[in-house]
Amino acid sequence: MLVTVAVLTAVAVAGCDDGDRPDLVLKGTPPATPYSGPLHLPTRNVDGGGPRALRLAAGAAGRALECDGEIFDGAGPDRWNASDGGDTPEEGLALYFDMSQPELPGHGYRVERREADRVLYSYDVGGRTKVAVVVAKDQKDRPGWGPETDASCDPAELPESFTATTGWQIWTDGAGRRVPVSRLSGSAGSEHCGWASASFLTLDDRTYARDPAGVLAGDGLLTAPYRGRVRIPAGARDTGYHRDGRRLWLTDDRATAYVRTAGGVEAWPALKEAVGCD
Repeated sequence: MLVTVAVLTAVAVAGCDDGDRPDLVLKGTPPATPYSGPLHLPTRNVDGGGPRALRLAAGAAGRALECDGEIFDGAGPDRWNASDGGDTPEEGLALYFDMSQPELPGHGYRVERREADRVLYSYDVGGRTKVAVVVAKDQKDRPGWGPETDASCDPAELPESFTATTGWQIWTDGAGRRVPVSRLSGSAGSEHCGWASASFLTLDDRTYARDPAGVLAGDGLLTAPYRGRVRIPAGARDTGYHRDGRRLWLTDDRATAYVRTAGGVEAWPALKEAVGCD
């Protein structure tokens, strides 16, 4: 029987630094063209996922992003106890990392906009905002400074120096661009599930698996057997996607991922559905 939970294993949390986070906020001037919209916007949680739902949940933080693609993550207000709220906006930003443990850079933010009761912090790449956090002061049931809304772009838009320290496996396309993980992502199998020998590759709405030890096949999770040495079939095309010596080929039916390596070609079958373990 299949357990229909997310296939991706936990990504390493990189949001917290030791001590008082001396590099959490950079000193210096704000960006030349800071976000000019309101720092407070109504937020709303709606059923389902997708960019629209994230933007509604992320409020002003979502509006402040400058993503190459769509918003990747976002959230609205959370509550904290009277003893949790910070005395300064920067302490409010630090509280965000303590409370949320986000899979985001834990230092290098700067003040993009400041108002009496709200401050917008941004993490920029190439002068464009990829992470935005709005902290607010003395909101209802939330005394002191703390996070009000937050939003981020796809992890592929963050620096490689950061993503290399996380569990994100980011692929590159034929033109050398990092492929959004919302489009293509890889992950290692979970040791907790007994799947440490397996690997997963998710492209759009389909997940493929490398299963050399047969741990997934034994649970009946694969649509076909994994094969460690095959020929690329006629009609398969090189997608251009590559990572760490692996290159992805697909046929039109996308039933199997053909992964070319220096040692040959492997056939990664699709999973029957999204799987995981408790």
